[in-house]
Amino acid sequence: MTAQDLLKREAAARALDFVTPGMKLGLGTGSTAEAFLELLAPRVHGGLSVDCVATSERTAKMARTLGIPLGDLDALAPLDLTVDGADEADRDLNLIKGGGAALLREKIVAASSKAMVVIADESKLVARLGKFPLPVEIVAFGHGATVSRIKSAAASLGYENLIVTQRMKDGAAVKTDSGNLVYDCAFKAITNAKALAAGLSMVPGVVEHGLFVGIATTLVIAHPGEVEIIPASR
Repeated sequence: MTAQDLLKREAAARALDFVTPGMKLGLGTGSTAEAFLELLAPRVHGGLSVDCVATSERTAKMARTLGIPLGDLDALAPLDLTVDGADEADRDLNLIKGGGAALLREKIVAASSKAMVVIADESKLVARLGKFPLPVEIVAFGHGATVSRIKSAAASLGYENLIVTQRMKDGAAVKTDSGNLVYDCAFKAITNAKALAAGLSMVPGVVEHGLFVGIATTLVIAHPGEVEIIPASR
């Protein structure tokens, strides 16, 4: 296990302190979220009662393998808590997510929760979002035209010459669990996450984007020898 993996596990372990018996819990997607599942499972087997909703088929498969109970979001919402990772987070609790191509379902589950705890190692905590390319989920029909509109919307907000790249794997287009395409937008530095989120949401053909603004309630950031808790200022 690498030093970064150990930090991810420490953040996941600290997030367990936010889980109480009887909770309706959203389960995130990604390596840090999977560390949380691995630590949650023994608690469940030991008698912790929780009802969970997965943010992706990958997470659902792992939860079933670990014996973590899963339910339907429509039946369980509103959830008490979602625990998920992030590709980037700032101290205002703005996030970039979607590296695992689960951004739409992650945002639906998080928005259906009373609270969202984000767990990450210290490398994900940044002064300004944007070094990690922003994932955008796009309908396949007319996706080239949608990308042109994304670039125009970005330019209107001051992001000139935006590089937008379709995500591929093994020579094939990456598709989300909902069957949509993923494009990664290299903003490099996002000056106003709220304005950019609003602008992208207005683009026809964009299903969802990976900017999570005003959704996370707590960051749990693992540093060597310390786990930092950063609450929302609101």
